[in-house]
Amino acid sequence: MPLDGRIVKAISNFYDVDTGDRVIPCKARGVFKKHALSPLVGDWVRISLEDDGHGVILEVKPRRNELFRPPVANMDQVCLVFSVLEPDLSLTLLDRFLVHAEAHQLSALICFSKIDLLADVPEAAAQFQQARDIYTAIGYPVVAISVKTGEGLPTLAEHLQGKTTVLAGQSGVGKSSLLNALVPGRMMETGEISKKLGRGRHTTRHVELLPLPQGGYLVDTPGFSSLDFARVTSANLADTFPEFARYSADCRFRSCLHWKEPDCRVREAVEEGDIASSRYEHYLSFLQERLEAEKYRK
Repeated sequence: MPLDGRIVKAISNFYDVDTGDRVIPCKARGVFKKHALSPLVGDWVRISLEDDGHGVILEVKPRRNELFRPPVANMDQVCLVFSVLEPDLSLTLLDRFLVHAEAHQLSALICFSKIDLLADVPEAAAQFQQARDIYTAIGYPVVAISVKTGEGLPTLAEHLQGKTTVLAGQSGVGKSSLLNALVPGRMMETGEISKKLGRGRHTTRHVELLPLPQGGYLVDTPGFSSLDFARVTSANLADTFPEFARYSADCRFRSCLHWKEPDCRVREAVEEGDIASSRYEHYLSFLQERLEAEKYRK
């Protein structure tokens, strides 16, 4: 008799499917490869049991959403983990991740880690405070944590409760240490920061969905430090900056890119301090990327 379940782990072409009663190791039918469809962690699937106790994935249920970098499906939100030090806080990279989340219509939770390191570095503390103010004003939920001291972890747990959350961020920001703190009994390899390179080495080698004690799941993902904008064009990039929306309707041109056009209300809002200059500068940088990519494809 077929069983329904959810893929909680994927390594190569092998999948662990949680049916509620147990976790069954499965392979996917060859028909998926024929149709260029790969089951993803987070997928709801139908499986059949073989005589040896293993399973075969027969069907992948329709997805609410999906990401390919990292390869996960049916997410409620993405938690972007960025350290305030070691490695240094990169707002350019944070905004790149936020564009990626917005383009996939995923709610984003921003988690600033390693805040215990700020006590002796006033410049970094000031940068963190400014960043927190910027993203809170936009409307993103922001949590500051220290795995070392435990500060902020209960608040973060509240944001994760009952939701399926993909954990993402730059390498070396403490994602593995955070998982060890949030999932009791789950000991993961953690990496040391290369002070010479200013970044961490990747410590996660597969994608896995982990149950949380308070309900919900965390999706741990292989580390990565850059994202492409496959779903983003020069025409819709501004839509991934939610603070632009309250002003863009008042631009002279409906198709305004908020770059060189006259009577651009978004640019005026930047000059008036209502939109953070760092966010606008990153928008222009990403816009140039998109325009160059579109020019190259023509």
